[in-house]
Amino acid sequence: MRVKGGTVSRARRKKMVKLAKGYRGQRRINFKVAKQQVWKSYLYAYRDRKNTKRNFRKLWIARINAAARMNGLSYSKLMHGLTLAGVELNRKMLAEIAVTDFDTFAKLADQAKAALASDNVLVQERVAATLETTVKVDR
Repeated sequence: MRVKGGTVSRARRKKMVKLAKGYRGQRRINFKVAKQQVWKSYLYAYRDRKNTKRNFRKLWIARINAAARMNGLSYSKLMHGLTLAGVELNRKMLAEIAVTDFDTFAKLADQAKAALASDNVLVQERVAATLETTVKVDR
């Protein structure tokens, strides 16, 4: 006599239909359609876990940019200045500081401005030194 595997198949189907709880129409009743929708839902969940990270990064950048512009800097100049100043705060923390404690953010912006100013002096000195060496070579 052959083994039909009825209980195993029924359990597998019940498990899939149980995962389809909350769907509308045949998607929660019919095994075949429910299985397709559950797989599609897994794909959506995987994709949107990545999108959530992207969306939060966009939100943090928008908040930092708004606070930076209130302090007279653009987002890119602020981030470059903070890097030069050696401030190692990530965007999530910077956005949180910008929203909750604006005075601290203003101090960070001042540090970035100071670092940018000192970096500009160094760049100008390098450019002047480069021009002097090129003039000497041309003679």
